[in-house]
Amino acid sequence: MSDLPFLPFTRPQLDEDTIAGVVEVLRSGWLTSGPNVLKFEAALSDYFGGRPVRCFNSGTCTMEIALRLCGIGAGDEVITTPLSWVATSNVILEVGARPVFVDVDPVTRNIDLGRIEAAITPRTKALMPVYLAGLPVDMDSLYALAHKHKLRVIEDSAQAIGSRWQGKAIGSFGDFASFSFHANKNITTSEGGCLVLPDASLLPLAEKLRLQGVTRSGVDGMDVDVLGGKFNLTDIAARIGLGQLAQLDTFTQRRRQLAQRYFTLFDQAGALAAQLPPRDFENSNWHMFQLVLPENGIARADFITAMKARNIGVGVHYPPIHLFSLYRALGFAPGDFPVAESIGRGIVTLPLFPAMQDADVDRVVQATLEVLQGK
Repeated sequence: MSDLPFLPFTRPQLDEDTIAGVVEVLRSGWLTSGPNVLKFEAALSDYFGGRPVRCFNSGTCTMEIALRLCGIGAGDEVITTPLSWVATSNVILEVGARPVFVDVDPVTRNIDLGRIEAAITPRTKALMPVYLAGLPVDMDSLYALAHKHKLRVIEDSAQAIGSRWQGKAIGSFGDFASFSFHANKNITTSEGGCLVLPDASLLPLAEKLRLQGVTRSGVDGMDVDVLGGKFNLTDIAARIGLGQLAQLDTFTQRRRQLAQRYFTLFDQAGALAAQLPPRDFENSNWHMFQLVLPENGIARADFITAMKARNIGVGVHYPPIHLFSLYRALGFAPGDFPVAESIGRGIVTLPLFPAMQDADVDRVVQATLEVLQGK
């Protein structure tokens, strides 16, 4: 067992000004949605080029609400990837639609855009790409495909705050874009998310869906004409988000530096018994640094255990969705999406967060090489 301190695969970084700001909110007595939510939404809208933005209590309900805003429900199909957090497809089931999975590209690990057209049917209403580890798909090809087939696009950008496409921030263009501010994301509100909308005319319905379908009028008027949920963000969370958003560029730059150090050290080590992630330093925000272990090498459970013995945390993001019992009951089976299944069996997430030191990367690389080499 290592005597070095435990290094998790991620850790949120909160500055003292943000912590003091949260204390101010607590002392103010206004804890739930209030002035800080409005400030945070305005700051996010500025970041996304002036597009309309609303905040919610998770980056899951944001996708569900986007589906509802598109009128997607029973009998409809939504095309997405099997290699994601299960929330991506769960929300499709939640609105009564059916997820249609398309296998992933073996290099990018994102949905293979070249396979989508064959999966489109008359029931297809939307595409829901996922930007795994913060790496966007080819956005030009994605939207060309959507326009050709008159499909809505709901971008699961949960991991992609700070990512870009040809110099433009993900979320600053396109259709719907859903972001997560969970504690393991590049910026956090502890729990929460936001939805970037393509049209300000959708804001009233989005707000109703966010809070029980309620519409208020006058000093005491209230009506409910649509089934909503309880999805509002608190002012406490929003104040954390304001502090985090101000540091996003700094966080992203540091993540890229750390990722580059990983590549440099792995390259210096020579042949590696694992697949490195795509080397994209223009578009990715480097939310995660992920290796794919070879199928004929060390078992993933053994790798994780050996790294833990060295006080290094390793994550698994993600097992293929279609192999979960819930989805097998819907008719999905092993072998349906072989690329996603192969990646899903071997993918591991190494530590990467802005507060890491260069020496931490050195330590992780050394430990990874020792474990892969059976030392």
